[in-house]
Amino acid sequence: MLGTVVVLKGLAEFAGLLLVGQGLVYVLSFGKHEVNAVYRMFRLLTSPIVRAARVITPNKVSDRHVPFVALMLLFWIWLFLSYTKFTMMLEQAA
Repeated sequence: MLGTVVVLKGLAEFAGLLLVGQGLVYVLSFGKHEVNAVYRMFRLLTSPIVRAARVITPNKVSDRHVPFVALMLLFWIWLFLSYTKFTMMLEQAA
C-alpha cells in the first residue's frame, strides 16, 4: 500500500512540475507560445490534467484559469498523499 501512495505522489509531483514548466515557457515566450515547440509539448502532456480540471470546475471559470485550478488541485492531492505516506511510515515504524 505504501508503494502505491509513493507512486501516486510521484505522479502528482511530475504533473505539477509539467504545469509549472508550461507556465514558465508561456511567460518567457513573450506572446509567441503557440509556435514554441517546447510549449506545445508541455500542452500535450498537461492536456489530460487540464481537461479533468475543466470537467469539475463550474462554467463560470474562464478557460484561461483552468490550468491554475489544475495546479491547485494537484497541490492538494500531493499534500494529502504526503500526509498519507507520513502516517503509513509512522505506523510501520511503531
